[in-house]
Formats: sequence, structure tokens, C-alpha cells
Amino acid sequence: MQRLTIPKLNLIVKKAAEIPAALQAAGVAYTPVNNVNWPASYPYKPKMEFAAAHVGDALLLHYRVDEQSVRAVAREDHEHIWEDSCAEFFIMPAADGLYYNIECNCTGKLLIAVGKDRNGRKPAPKEVMQGVDRWASLGIEPFETRNEPTQWELALRIPVSTFFLHNLSGFDGLQAKGNVYKCGDNLPVPHFISWNPIKTENPDFHRSEFFGEITFE
Repeated sequence: MQRLTIPKLNLIVKKAAEIPAALQAAGVAYTPVNNVNWPASYPYKPKMEFAAAHVGDALLLHYRVDEQSVRAVAREDHEHIWEDSCAEFFIMPAADGLYYNIECNCTGKLLIAVGKDRNGRKPAPKEVMQGVDRWASLGIEPFETRNEPTQWELALRIPVSTFFLHNLSGFDGLQAKGNVYKCGDNLPVPHFISWNPIKTENPDFHRSEFFGEITFE
């Protein structure tokens, strides 16, 4: 099991577009997402890394991706985000077994839901979705598959209110579990890579027993 410490920044970061520069100024390290869990069926490994920090009342995420093709067909939140070029952050903020899947495609379309496994998940309400600020280097307009090597970045400012089934006052000192993923189910070369390895026969990101430990400073 891998472990991640998420530092606290003594900065004011109100917009997702400010996150890459804020993380760089603070010297926050990037973590690779490089576990190919099903190499026989899905051997392709795009390059992906992420950095995370928090400012007390919000989690800051920045993804950097380099892949051989990109897709952003979803036009609205809560569509089939995972079928596009997609970065995902799953987090269990308490010991009750409930975890949130925060899935975002390369143009900032978002899916957030909560539950104890993949079945019967409760989607985040509209006001929660609107509270997550997004920045995407490829812009916000949807597009069909582009069969060309592409580098893209994505930043998310996720307020503590996003975790709508938990009464969290802030991230300071929080002990959590989670995983980070890159997928693209409907890309020319589908792939399913993760930060923490997943030991299942077939691709399945909804396996909290393989989450890593996440400590918030």
C-alpha cells in the first residue's frame, strides 16, 4: 500500500486556474500514476502524474497527462465521463466505508458520487457540482477523438462541502484512504492505470480494499 501526505498551503487559492502555479511555488511534489493492473488485456500506460495540497477548506488537485489520443465527448456533468480521457480521484474521508469518486474528463466535465461500492451510488446534487471549480488546458468545449499524441493538464478546487454525506469542518489533520486513476474506456486504446495497484481479475476501480493511505497535514 502506498501512502500520500497532502501538505497544507498557507495561501489563498480561489480558482482552479491558480492551482498549478500555487503548487509549483510551494514545491509540492508530483506523484506518478503508473500501475498497469491488467497488462494482458490493457497494456497501454499513458504518462500521468498528480499533485495535491489543501488550504484548510478546499482540496487542490493538479493532473498532468501525456497520451497517444484524447477524447472529450461528454457535454454535461454526470454523463459518461469515464469513456473520455479521464482522471479520477477516489477518497474515503472517514471509517464508515463511504467513498467519493471524483471523475473529470480533459475538458472539465465532472462526475461525483458516493457509496460503499460500485452499486447504488448517490450522485452529488447540482449545488455540490457547481462548487467544484475546474481548469482544463484543452479548454471546456467537447470534441470527438483526436488520434494524435497530446499533453493536457487539469486542475480542480474541491471545497470540503463536496463531501456532502460527511460533516467535515476542514481537511486539517484528516486521515483518509483513496486512489487515483487514469482511464479512457472509449479511446482507440482503452487503458486503466492506478496510483495504488489493484489486484482483481478484470478492471475495477471501485475496490476500496486497495486504497492507499492519505494524510492531510
